[in-house]
Amino acid sequence: MHTAHLTRYQTIALTGRVLGALFYFEPTSDNVTPVIEMLKTADWETEWPIPSSDLPHISTLLAQQNQPNETLSQAYQRLFIGPWALPSPPWGSVWLDRESVLFGDSTLALREWMQQHGISHHGNLNEPEDHFGLLLMLAAWLAEEQQFNRVDELLAWHLFPWSERFLACFIKGAEHPFWQGVGELARLTLAEWRKELLIPVPDKPLYRE
Repeated sequence: MHTAHLTRYQTIALTGRVLGALFYFEPTSDNVTPVIEMLKTADWETEWPIPSSDLPHISTLLAQQNQPNETLSQAYQRLFIGPWALPSPPWGSVWLDRESVLFGDSTLALREWMQQHGISHHGNLNEPEDHFGLLLMLAAWLAEEQQFNRVDELLAWHLFPWSERFLACFIKGAEHPFWQGVGELARLTLAEWRKELLIPVPDKPLYRE
């Protein structure tokens, strides 16, 4: 795909799909294995629609998928599933709720917003809607559907208030170069999304360091 002349929302659709899949699906899933294979190639960064001098460094991290002490899947288990405490839980309410719980008030606000606009939850029904990967894929879908106001509302109200802190902690706790690279790529990409956001991001208190 030639990405030099993508619109802002086309960029969100493309990058949101890729990053959302990486953060949500297990590395062995059919939904994400082609993406992981793509990131092994040396030229993916030339197609990434957000140019940055950091991309070569990120590309080097992403190429390091086989580690002697921990496989990609083992690292995914540690970072996203457990059984031990996750270094950076990927659900918004863990950061936004005073008690750091799942299905907190912020999750319920997101659910109400989705219902108000006829947006279905396509993840695991037992999982909160505010999973970081799900929100990226939802932003991509809304952009593809040309629901541009909804894209900006989702990002400003339900993702950006906590995503920067989440990604900083994720990168710090990743302890695996591939997942560090995924975190760095997401941080770089979302910072670019935010530059052109048409709605102010509310300053909400965060309850995790």
